[in-house]
Formats: sequence, structure tokens, C-alpha cells
Amino acid sequence: MPFQGDKKVGKSLLQDAEGKLRDWMLPRVPRRVETYHLTLTTILWSLMIIVFSFLAKYQVHFLWLVSLMIFLQYITDMLDGAVGRQRNTGLVKWGYYMDHFLDYLFLCSILIGYAILLPDHLKYMQFFILAIFGAFMVNSFLSFSATGEFQIAYMGIGPTEIRLVFIVVNALLVICGKTHAVKALPIVLWLATFGLFVTVYRTQKKIWAIDMEAKGSAGDEN
Repeated sequence: MPFQGDKKVGKSLLQDAEGKLRDWMLPRVPRRVETYHLTLTTILWSLMIIVFSFLAKYQVHFLWLVSLMIFLQYITDMLDGAVGRQRNTGLVKWGYYMDHFLDYLFLCSILIGYAILLPDHLKYMQFFILAIFGAFMVNSFLSFSATGEFQIAYMGIGPTEIRLVFIVVNALLVICGKTHAVKALPIVLWLATFGLFVTVYRTQKKIWAIDMEAKGSAGDEN
């Protein structure tokens, strides 16, 4: 079976709007910018998130620049595979590996930034948020190995929506201050935990059905 890691399944809430934005931006990507250039820019955005988060510890308005880095990572992540497919210059397996590994580093950079910025008594909560979001990634990779389908959106929530949550949290931190904005962290944690529970339940049910179908087919052959 051909490698399917570059073909994602699952529809997110913002997918249609994202597709229109991608179609508009794709012809405007300079020819000298290759797909791997776009993929590797996540390293830059991640480093800058940590730098601006450190500066936000002293001047909270630097969080607007953190949100800008999140947005720029969204743009380059959205375009890297599309550029490769359009020009037939994509590195499919390298892109699959590096894109998702750097996505994990990007997530870590955001949570490292919050760890720098927020009070010490909230750091344990950020650890659980990293564990829950990391579990979504693990679920996607394990499900892909078992089903051949790489699903990254569940219940309408995908990477784009998660980025938007971080941008909203940053805005709350700037506008409302740390004292009030941190009240959103437990809500994010509980919603993410519930989403993970539902996702794992649905995934294992789907894989169970695949196994039972294969078992039935083997029995029929015998």
C-alpha cells in the first residue's frame, strides 16, 4: 500500500475557510521558497515564542508577538505540503516526519512560554495540558499505523482550532491580566481530557471493527 501519511482525514470547524485561504495564498508563495523551507520555519517560530514569552514576563504586551508567531506557524504549516503537491517537489516521508515532530516542539515551546510567564503553582497544570495534547498526537500516529488513515481532526477540532485557543488565552492574559485569565486553564484541561476520552473510545471502536472484519474474512476463507 502506498504511503498515506500526507493525506489527512477528519473535518475541522475551520477547514472550509482554511481551504479558501490556502488557495488564495498558494500562488503567491515565491518560487525560491521550497516546501522544506516552510516546514523548517517552525523552528524559528518556536524559538521566538520562548523569547517573547520571557519578555512578556516583564511586559505582558509581548504576548501579542507570541500570538503572531503562532499565526505565522499556522501559515507556513498550512502551505508547506500544498507547495510540494502543487510543484511536485514535496518530500512526502521526510515531510511527514519533520512536520509532525516540529509540531510537537512547537506545542512544547508554547507551554514552555507559559511556564516562564505564569505563577509556579500553575506549572503542574501545564504539565497535564502537555500530556493531554501529546496524547492526541500519539493517538493519531497509532491509529494511522493500524488503519492507514491519518486523522488529525476530532469532533471538529484540529490543529487550527487549537492554535486559536492559544491566541485567545494570550489575548485574555493581556486584556484581563494573569489573575483572571489563568482561570481558563482548568476549563481547557477538562475539555481536552473529555475530548481525549471520546477520541480514544471512537478510535479503538473503529480498530476493533477492522479486526473483527478481518477475523470474519479469515474464517470465511477457511
